Amino acid sequence: MPFETAQFEVEEGSLLVLFTDGLIEDRARDVDTGLALLREVLARAPTSLEDTCDGLLSALLPSRPSDDVALLMARTRALDAGQVATWDLLPDPAAVSETRRHASEQLSAWGLEELAFTTELMVSELVTNAIRYGKPPIRLRMIRHATLTCEVSDNSSTAPHLRRARTFDENGRGLFLVAQLAGNWGTRHAREGKVIWAEQQLPAIGIPLPQL
Repeated sequence: MPFETAQFEVEEGSLLVLFTDGLIEDRARDVDTGLALLREVLARAPTSLEDTCDGLLSALLPSRPSDDVALLMARTRALDAGQVATWDLLPDPAAVSETRRHASEQLSAWGLEELAFTTELMVSELVTNAIRYGKPPIRLRMIRHATLTCEVSDNSSTAPHLRRARTFDENGRGLFLVAQLAGNWGTRHAREGKVIWAEQQLPAIGIPLPQL
């Protein structure tokens, strides 16, 4: 179905609250009253997003809601420039090996050499797919925060589909390999083009890394 998009600039530390109308409206309360109560709860919201969600649900929902309710909360944060590395890539298969080298060097600079093997594999597959099936400009971005995230963007809106390659297939294993190696992965559509992202847990967290 058609839908409208809107863009807003929000400051670092802003609290975003997305919800369906079932949270603020029911047979005994109109929308304006529900919104006023929601703002009142948020004005004294604790730091924890989970506690804030619990507070909203407790204050706004009756014991037996008449409608389904969805609530999503997030807080905006800004990353230091040293936590992000970006490369613009040529739409040439020869650029894949150079991209692997860039990724490996960046991991060394971050002290994350332990993730080099899996990261190079994922970067290779994502960049190869973007060169083969996407449209320029193509860009690789690596983000070190709570996790290590690799993003490859291109100007095509067509999203890849995960499939299991048959024994005699020569192609089709790349995205399946990324899904096996990454803790999480997905597609994010932009106004023009898309971003394929894959993230891994950092070794210091103490969670076992994906194995081949």
